Amino acid sequence: MQRAEIEQLIPHRDPFLWIDEVTSLDDTKIIARKHIPEDLDIFRGHYPHFPILPGVIQLEAAFQAGAILIARTQTVADGQVPVVTRVNNTKFRNAVRPGDTLEIEVELTETLSNAFFLTGKVSVDGKTTVRLEFACAAASTQNL
Repeated sequence: MQRAEIEQLIPHRDPFLWIDEVTSLDDTKIIARKHIPEDLDIFRGHYPHFPILPGVIQLEAAFQAGAILIARTQTVADGQVPVVTRVNNTKFRNAVRPGDTLEIEVELTETLSNAFFLTGKVSVDGKTTVRLEFACAAASTQNL
């Protein structure tokens, strides 16, 4: 799945779209990628002499992958989008540097009514950079 289809499924756009492509998708799991440009503006201020991608951006990439998974596999009412409601057991392991490519894996582990429970892992070159558990709930776009 390429960017045009991704943009049909979630409302995120540049400069805050953290998924470039989806390489695998089934009923419970998505694998996506995001190339981190060397000239990404965030690096000007996030450790300018040793630039690293902020952990919160890695989490956001996992959240967006989860939203794509939910949009493709679950029933969400018109006018609603999945919104993160909880993050648990987050563990940062390795830094992400300019020029790296994130591999983002998210698995849907449970669905209860309009709540979705997921696990995620982000890695670079096979090395885990972050693991997390998170929950989303379908929320009206009018309340956002």
